Amino acid sequence: MSEAPTDRLRRRVLWAMPTGLFLIGSRAEVDGTVVRNLMTASLVVQVATDPKLVAVAVDTTAVTHDLLSAGGCFSVCLLHRDDKAVVRRFVKPVPIDQVLTDAQGKAVSMAGEAVFEAATGAPVLTRSLGWLDCEVRHRLDLHSHELFVGEVVAVGGPDGDLEGVLRMEDTRMSYGG
Repeated sequence: MSEAPTDRLRRRVLWAMPTGLFLIGSRAEVDGTVVRNLMTASLVVQVATDPKLVAVAVDTTAVTHDLLSAGGCFSVCLLHRDDKAVVRRFVKPVPIDQVLTDAQGKAVSMAGEAVFEAATGAPVLTRSLGWLDCEVRHRLDLHSHELFVGEVVAVGGPDGDLEGVLRMEDTRMSYGG
């Protein structure tokens, strides 16, 4: 069966919408074990200024969805355009054996990439241009996804401009349609 012209046009228009490409960090205790993940995401936006609120939309079948639901926190990592290969490492859940921790049990590496834990415990990619640490304040069921709205409780990165932030169009990846 061939695709209707309106379906094709809708997909092209949705794919053309400018969007960033980020890593979302999550952490929760599951059956007495701390589980962490970093997930590639494009649906991230600031939604309020007082308090500072950021929303992330996460597929309801994703590991990160379960960790956000249980842990109540997330990080948002902004990457440089040169790091587009890095986001591909996090399109699938990070296997537990690819998470290295220090003597205190804090994550120091995930999928071979250096990380540290923000104030909430959510992992942050060390090479991030900038990052936000958020506590979940609101949730909205969107059927295929759930929107998690978090209040920014910590931030890090350079004091200067954040130039060259990775965007979806910098990769061959697409989302939408």
